[in-house]
Amino acid sequence: MKRIGVTGHRSIPDEVLGHVEEGLRALLGSHEGPLEALSSLAEGADQLFAAIALECGADLTVVIPSGDYEEGFEGAEALERFRGLKGRATQEVRMDFARSTDEAYYAAGTYIADSCDRLVAVWDGLPARGHGGTAEIVAYARTLGKPVTVIWCEGVTRD
Repeated sequence: MKRIGVTGHRSIPDEVLGHVEEGLRALLGSHEGPLEALSSLAEGADQLFAAIALECGADLTVVIPSGDYEEGFEGAEALERFRGLKGRATQEVRMDFARSTDEAYYAAGTYIADSCDRLVAVWDGLPARGHGGTAEIVAYARTLGKPVTVIWCEGVTRD
């Protein structure tokens, strides 16, 4: 079974969203054979990746950074999407952190990078805004020799 993990930004500008969706569908939809998708289901890239992976018939493994993870979702809609996707997961992995901290996010991101055959990064190419951010997880995956597919539109930065 091929395993594809995701890291990415929580906010995806409207001018990039269609391109990101298209790129994720092309990558996940073209895969032959069994596929496992790994995601922490954060708002933005993680949830979009998971939803498209499920549409493409992948098994979903959810990597939860902390015990209080659900408290970090802004708004009922994002939390509802999280719970809906989590409910469709084949497997759930929980990091051993009570609180959502940068260390917890880093642990979840590195777990995904360690566990996948390929990492997809919905990333504007800029440095991470905190420990465990997209750029840091991409760099970590590359040190492992993992293939990384970056999906973004050049010249567009997130808010």
